[in-house]
Amino acid sequence: MLQKVAGSKIYIGSAVTYKDTITLADFNGQAWTEIDGWLTTGDLGADQETITQVLINSGITRYAKGTISFPAMTNTFTPMKTDAGQVAYKAATRVCQPFAFKIEWGADCAIEGIVTISNGTPGVVTWNGHGLANGDVVSFTTTGTLPTGLTPSTDYYVVSASTNTFSVAATPGGTAINTSAAGSGVHTASAIPGGETDLFYGFALPGAKTGGDASATRTLTFNIQPIARSVEV
Repeated sequence: MLQKVAGSKIYIGSAVTYKDTITLADFNGQAWTEIDGWLTTGDLGADQETITQVLINSGITRYAKGTISFPAMTNTFTPMKTDAGQVAYKAATRVCQPFAFKIEWGADCAIEGIVTISNGTPGVVTWNGHGLANGDVVSFTTTGTLPTGLTPSTDYYVVSASTNTFSVAATPGGTAINTSAAGSGVHTASAIPGGETDLFYGFALPGAKTGGDASATRTLTFNIQPIARSVEV
């Protein structure tokens, strides 16, 4: 399946403690703010140095893996002075700690459906033919109130998936969440296909506004310096 860049969304979370290795659990409880006006995305990943040693007796170069580094991710945005995400990013550039970031690649391809959620132990989501698997990320919105135990626009993880139903947990493979009130209104579930979301820690670095000729539009560069391998869900 081709993975697309168009329709992607980038979010900033809160300041975090520096870590060389991160797991999905490190992102539990994050409140995400979308950074609007995203024009182009930089590369996200790791580079590794190659160590070489030439043996004079055989004329052969031997190779070994060296240290791993994480190039800065250079993103450009159209300046939006009042956008909450851009305001949060600029504030983060003045903080010495790294921040949590999330990218939903091709977010406009998320599957959505009207669901019902039971009041039970655990709560059960009914979504006919949902096609989700255990571990997939799903969130809910509603025209009223969600059953007690669930919060709108929060990432949950599918557990106990069957053809038309599933429960959700706060962590991958975690304990299914109990619901203690029925809620009201129409509930909608949204899920990004597996492998389309990257979560990572990085430093928010300042960036310059571009110049240009009389017909050029201004853009703003946000350089994010990852500090560890990203987590893909």
